[in-house]
Amino acid sequence: MSGTPPPADHHRDVTGGWLRPAVFGAMDGLVSNFALMAGVAGGTAAAGGGRAAIVLAGLAGLAAGAFSMAAGEYTSVASQSELAEQEFENERLELSRNAEGEAKELAQIWVRRGVDLELAEEVARQLGRNPEAALEVHAREELGLAPGELPNPWVAAGSSFLAFALGALIPLLPFVFGAQTLVVSAVLSVIGLFVAGVLVSRVTARSWWFSGLRQLFVGVLAAVVTFGVGHLVGTSLG
Repeated sequence: MSGTPPPADHHRDVTGGWLRPAVFGAMDGLVSNFALMAGVAGGTAAAGGGRAAIVLAGLAGLAAGAFSMAAGEYTSVASQSELAEQEFENERLELSRNAEGEAKELAQIWVRRGVDLELAEEVARQLGRNPEAALEVHAREELGLAPGELPNPWVAAGSSFLAFALGALIPLLPFVFGAQTLVVSAVLSVIGLFVAGVLVSRVTARSWWFSGLRQLFVGVLAAVVTFGVGHLVGTSLG
């Protein structure tokens, strides 16, 4: 029917963007900094230290981890985008040099999916009249991605940095406001771990409760092991 808008796209963004680095950055920040602070708490308790060392470790872990995550995410996404752009250019060059051969290749892809050969060849031939449209279809069919769909490395890096810092801040806040033991930090971290797991379910096929409990288990296990290692080292140094 003329004038009817196209149906809304109900698929989630799986190309990268900001959601994936943000979710996993927050999760990583929470787990790594909570584990780091737990290890320092275990060591300082055995060696007779105190709150200042835990706060210093938490701040250092937040800053180092956030910058490291941002740099790694930027490099990863930028490299991926550069590789994809090169492939797009290669495809554009092939379309200009051998349009007929590329049309046959595209038609064969559709034939393997069940489209009649005659119809597939006719559609591929008509698409070839518009070079940019042809490039988009060829790239999507052969590479799984089209020009204009590449994630922005700066967006990915910024999302990762902010999310990691936010996650790492959760176990640190109680000590900033005067806490002397790990109890309040542990409670906040446990809640944060479960929430982080629930957010991860947004970019996976797992249920929210399974993802939340899995992340809770992994984070607590990391903190317990690190606390134990710190306690052993602190005892040996004490």
